[in-house]
Amino acid sequence: MSIILTLALLLAAPSGGHDDGFAARVLRGRLVEAGPTGAAYQKALWQQINDSAAAALKGCIASHAPADKSPFTVVANVRPDGKPEQVVAQPATPVASCFGDWLATNTLPQPPALASEPVYPIEIDVSIVP
Repeated sequence: MSIILTLALLLAAPSGGHDDGFAARVLRGRLVEAGPTGAAYQKALWQQINDSAAAALKGCIASHAPADKSPFTVVANVRPDGKPEQVVAQPATPVASCFGDWLATNTLPQPPALASEPVYPIEIDVSIVP
């Protein structure tokens, strides 16, 4: 019961502000991804950015050698026009920050409208496999 209440409070909280905790933004992105619009948007997103994201990650690793290849998570809010905003990567290693900066410069697929959100929250978990 307390888990449901916590999720309900989280979903009812205003989103997109700079004061949002990183963990709350990750959870919001995961909840949207698991929702009715999530699978279709994820498919469109990765069809559009998969190759360029891989190239960007390789470039970030190369430009920060010796690179910290620890896993990281990136969160962003995607505006209705597809522009990401409030992009944050944690832990904030040089590679993670570089990748977050790359993501912020892209135009992503136009997200579906959400009744509960003015923007479409996304989260990307990145693990670098040798």
